[in-house]
Amino acid sequence: MKYFRIMNKITFSVFAISVILLTGCGSSGEGELTGVLGRKKFFEPEPLQMAFIPAGSFVMGPSDQDAVYAQNAISKTVTVDAFWMDQTEITNNQYRQFVYWVRDSILRTKLGEAGVDGREYFMVDDDDNVIDPPVLNWDERIDPRDETTMEILEEMYYPPEERFNGKKEFDVRKLNYSYYWVDYQQAARSTYVYDDAEKTSGKYVGQVADNEGVVSDVQNRSSFIKHNIINVYPDTLCWIRDFTYSFNDPQASLYFWHPSFDDYPVVGISWVQATAFSTWRTDYMNNALRKKGIPDVHKYRLPLETEWEYAARGGLDLSMYPWGGPYTRNNQGCFLANFKPLRGNYVDDGNVYAGKVGSYEPNEYGLFDMAGNVAEWTSGAFHPSAYIFQHDLQPNYEYNAKPQDPPIMKRKVIRGGSWKDIAYFLQTSARDYEYQDSTKPYVGFRNVRSYIGVN
Repeated sequence: MKYFRIMNKITFSVFAISVILLTGCGSSGEGELTGVLGRKKFFEPEPLQMAFIPAGSFVMGPSDQDAVYAQNAISKTVTVDAFWMDQTEITNNQYRQFVYWVRDSILRTKLGEAGVDGREYFMVDDDDNVIDPPVLNWDERIDPRDETTMEILEEMYYPPEERFNGKKEFDVRKLNYSYYWVDYQQAARSTYVYDDAEKTSGKYVGQVADNEGVVSDVQNRSSFIKHNIINVYPDTLCWIRDFTYSFNDPQASLYFWHPSFDDYPVVGISWVQATAFSTWRTDYMNNALRKKGIPDVHKYRLPLETEWEYAARGGLDLSMYPWGGPYTRNNQGCFLANFKPLRGNYVDDGNVYAGKVGSYEPNEYGLFDMAGNVAEWTSGAFHPSAYIFQHDLQPNYEYNAKPQDPPIMKRKVIRGGSWKDIAYFLQTSARDYEYQDSTKPYVGFRNVRSYIGVN
């Protein structure tokens, strides 16, 4: 997987350099400053099933009394840049595309390494030599009847002693996604110092921590490149683990894979898995754009906590709920979201558990389920005083917690409330948290993408 992305980036970089040499070094003939000629204008197309959220300012923080005395938010005027946001939470079927891609990429890599006769699972150059490092050839068909293919498939199934009734199923413990990312925070804290003599070479001054928390001196740019390997399959047992003396076995067995739940929000996803999904979605899109000669400009990510609240308000500043009013029912007496309206009466709003996405009316920005259904991960680390020390321009507080960090450093902000929460947590200003490596049957996520262009 990593080879596929790296080689595509190298190919595009070589192409970009060639274009610069051909068009950027010419002379205008008049000695005037003209800028680089021939550059195409860029117009960002509207992404599929995402809503445009215009730039603006709003009063972030409580729109009503702090009923639980959390004291973790204050009212503060902030400004947010424009961005795109998924209209609904990521569904089971959308997340399944990620899971299947990881499964297929692992299978194709194993087939390529095995060298199946008559099959080219790795891309080759003009001389029929495998490109080094290897690049997956997704156009090559997989023949399940081939002997080598059958042997490799057998390796990907659960071993015989772990199978239920002898049924062959893919071992989800092997569905690991390998990806790279750049730690800009650590890079910004380091400095490159030129040699006094030549002024052409130098060294980095600063220290960097790896994924295990080991601190070392910065060597070069590679010190800021991080490598993660994440298992991508949802934790289906969270349905049972989170409810003591409660029968939720059908949800654990069926919720993620059964077609009846395709359009329901995916749950049992940790913050780490949601972040990995965002990286995969970015690469999946950019790989398609490179084939059309379009540069890498699309980056999907989890929303900033501020972006989430701004989008949830739908342009209705100081509103308690995304629909604007102070009540959870409309004038016909129908509930406006999926939550726990009364003591133990989960079904009064029409759903016992999470419901199909988009079942309730959207807010003014065209976003569904910004209150209730499932709570949603944001990119922000949770700190009860974050509103005080954050900037008022694009406020953001992030912390890349390491495995050995104490649990308090692994808290990530969730927003919106869920099907099991009371109305207080549905308020646009209500803050809560879960730990980044935890999985819950009531927490999902949606992506955002920064808007590129003039607001």
